Amino acid sequence: MAPSGDVWLSDYDVCAREAQEIIEKINERNRLLRTGSSHSKISGEIRLALRQFSRYLNNLKQDLMRASTSYHLTQREFDRRQDMLDNLISKEKQLNDAFLNDSHGNAGRTSLLHQGPRGTSFNPFDQEEPEDTRTMTVTDIRSQQQQIIQEQDQGLEALSQVISRQKQMGQHIGDELDEHNEIIDDLTSHIGRTDQRLLKETKHIKKVDKKSGNCAMMVIIVLLLIAIVIVAVVPFH
Repeated sequence: MAPSGDVWLSDYDVCAREAQEIIEKINERNRLLRTGSSHSKISGEIRLALRQFSRYLNNLKQDLMRASTSYHLTQREFDRRQDMLDNLISKEKQLNDAFLNDSHGNAGRTSLLHQGPRGTSFNPFDQEEPEDTRTMTVTDIRSQQQQIIQEQDQGLEALSQVISRQKQMGQHIGDELDEHNEIIDDLTSHIGRTDQRLLKETKHIKKVDKKSGNCAMMVIIVLLLIAIVIVAVVPFH
């Protein structure tokens, strides 16, 4: 059930009261017809009231469709309100038929005595609905509503597919980043080992260079000693 104070239900009550007032005006018009009195004034009032009733009814249709497509109503509550709306749509047809039935010969059919929205009586009519009284049938309204719901479902399905593709792309990007990080880690480790080898080889070269320098000095000293010995042993002539 809808909460108390629901705007749609309040508008429905206004529309139902308008229908009852039109019924009373039509009965008064028919009474004037039977007595031969002037009925032009009340007929004009009925025409205006019928147009107002049609606007009220159209607003109820649109508000109910919006509430349904935005998921503000449960399916049970929507069906209940749709039945209420169908009742008003039937009454609109009956009101228009009764208003058009202004001949004396058919006056007996104009006492609207069918159960109304608040227990008021008025009788249904079987005449064909005039083409200019309604642009959409109940079936058309329901078909349009189902089409809107299907379009929304298709839009949600397309959005779901886009999100799924974006999720897959994100996963692929994450996997590639993980692979790149592993490659970077391997390169960092390899560069570290290369640096250690370079430092080791540099130290080794320094040691060899130092030893080479010491050996050369020893050779020079030995050669000098030999030269001194030779000079001392061999006499000058």
